[in-house]
Amino acid sequence: MKDSPVRPVLLVALGGNALIRKGQQGTISEQFENLRVPISQIARLTRDYRVIITHGNGPQVGNLLLQQECTEEVPRMPLEILVAQTQGQIGYMIESTLDSELMRQGIAASRPLVSLISYVVVDEHSPAFTTPTKPIGPVIPEDRVPSCPYPVRLTEKGFRRVVASPEPVAIVEKSEILRLIEMDFVVICCGGGGIPVVREGRSFAGVDAVIDKDLASARLACEVGVDIFVIATDVPGVAIDYGTEHQRFLARLDVNRAWLYAAQGQFPEGSMLPKIQAAIRFLEGGGKRAVITSVEAIEEAVAARAGTEVIRG
Repeated sequence: MKDSPVRPVLLVALGGNALIRKGQQGTISEQFENLRVPISQIARLTRDYRVIITHGNGPQVGNLLLQQECTEEVPRMPLEILVAQTQGQIGYMIESTLDSELMRQGIAASRPLVSLISYVVVDEHSPAFTTPTKPIGPVIPEDRVPSCPYPVRLTEKGFRRVVASPEPVAIVEKSEILRLIEMDFVVICCGGGGIPVVREGRSFAGVDAVIDKDLASARLACEVGVDIFVIATDVPGVAIDYGTEHQRFLARLDVNRAWLYAAQGQFPEGSMLPKIQAAIRFLEGGGKRAVITSVEAIEEAVAARAGTEVIRG
C-alpha cells in the first residue's frame, strides 16, 4: 500500500538555485516563488516515498556575511552561527511552502513535517582549514577583488568568497532523523551542509567553516539507509565539455568513468565535482540509486526519465 510505513526513503538535496535563480536579487518573494517548483514535485512524491529534504545556503549565508561587513554597530557572528540562522530561515520557507502544497494536493492530514537544526562532525585537523575552497555568497565584481578582506577564488560563475569546507564525518542527529522517518515525518535537515562541529570530549564545539551540502547529504543518506538520492541543481544533469560547443549531457555515468572525467578536469571543484563525489559515496555506502538533475525535473529523475544516473562501475 502507498501509505505503508515501508515506503522507500527518498532524499532530495536542493541546490541554492531552488531559492534564488541566476540574475535575481534574492528577495523573499522570489525565493518563495522559486520554491514552488521543486516543492510541488516533492509533495506528490510523498505519496510513494518517505522523504528527507536537505538544502544549500550559499547565497543566504553569503548575504549575512555581507550584512555584517556593512556595519560596526552590531557584533559580528561566527560562520557556524550564520549557518544555524540559515537553517532556521530556509527550513521555515521549505516547510511552510510544502505544508501549503500538501494541503492543496489533499495530502496534509497524513504527512507531518519537521525542520531540524543539524550538527555535522568534522575533523578539526582537516587541511581544509588552511586552504579555503568553498564558494559562498554572490559574485564579486572583478574590480573589487583586490580590496576584499577575505579569500576570493574565480569560479565558473565569477569571483566569489571562499571559506573552509572540511569533510563531513558524521551527522550528530542521525538517530533522531531515522526515528522521524520511521514515524513518516517529512524531515528537513542538514541545511547548508549542517552546522560544523568538532568533538571536545563527550560534547561538541562549533567551528568557522561551511560543509558541502551534497557531501553531508550523502553521509546522512548512508547513515539512515536512504534508497534514492536525488541531487537537484541548476543544470539538467552531468555534462562533459560543459559550456563548449561540444557539451554533452549524460543519461548514465558509471563510477570508473566519473573518476576518469574528474581527473581530466571535466567537473569544477566548486559545483559539479562534489555532486559526483556525493553520488559515488552514497553508492559505495550501500545506496541503491543516485541521480543528478535539475530542480524542474525531480519527479522525472525519480522515475528514471531525466537527469544523470550515477551507477556502480
